[in-house]
Amino acid sequence: MQLTHQQFVEAGTGVRLWTEQRGAADAPPLLLLMGAQASGLGWPEPFVNALAVHHRVIRYDHRDTGRSTWSFDQRPYRVTDLAQDAVRVLDGLGVERAHLVGMSLGGMLTQLALADHPGRVLSASLLGTSALSATPYTRPDGTRVPATGLPGIAPELLELWARPVEDHGLEAELDRRVEHWRALSGTRLPFDAGHFRRLERRIIEHTGRYDVSTAHGRADDSGMLRTEALAAVRVPVLVISAPAEPVFPPPHPHHLAQVIGGARLVEIPGMGHALPPEVQGPLAAAILAHTGEAG
Repeated sequence: MQLTHQQFVEAGTGVRLWTEQRGAADAPPLLLLMGAQASGLGWPEPFVNALAVHHRVIRYDHRDTGRSTWSFDQRPYRVTDLAQDAVRVLDGLGVERAHLVGMSLGGMLTQLALADHPGRVLSASLLGTSALSATPYTRPDGTRVPATGLPGIAPELLELWARPVEDHGLEAELDRRVEHWRALSGTRLPFDAGHFRRLERRIIEHTGRYDVSTAHGRADDSGMLRTEALAAVRVPVLVISAPAEPVFPPPHPHHLAQVIGGARLVEIPGMGHALPPEVQGPLAAAILAHTGEAG
């Protein structure tokens, strides 16, 4: 039987992080790290439940999301502080080592944990993210592309992000979020607006407010490159390739698999920068196969 437990973890002066644990208490711990401005409830329930069959699954709200402390305007922090928060979650829950699964910004935080706290990581799975490495990407034909020369974010997403977010009420905010998910999802799979509306309504109910913080976009992101440390990683690493990814499109995942020592690559057909029902099963299966092999 899967048990669910919620508690707050202290992550420094005046900062509390909401956490949820699901699964058997004696199962191998697995920590989920979501993307920028995203609550831990961004990990869909069926996906979390699938992982919890074999793991003690931990998800949490970053600072300035969900039920965790919203404090950036009073006490600005760095993106690297968000990576340290993940370690503090493990500390607060008494977890010595865990499998990490990071999406988008969460994938970058996972890379920082791999580089700076390798002894805390049993394995890592990375999706929808880019490498914190200056090592060039080597194409199949042997030519090399500077890391800074890899494809950028889709123009339609940049245009969406440039629009000011105005308060026109709850339903209008849900409309805005659904359209954002439409752009993030790509065009390879049918888009289920109802699925993402239900997801966002649940996140808003969990948070207790429907305004959106811009803290993570304003946080200092300097000092994040870990070129040498990532090349030296010996922890098993799985990189998920999403062919419809509009934020870090291919070959970003291939580059990531090249720069992290011993990493392997698995493609999830149709996947973009979102977790619709069609990809949740294949993604959970790939992660569970990886964590099973990693012991």
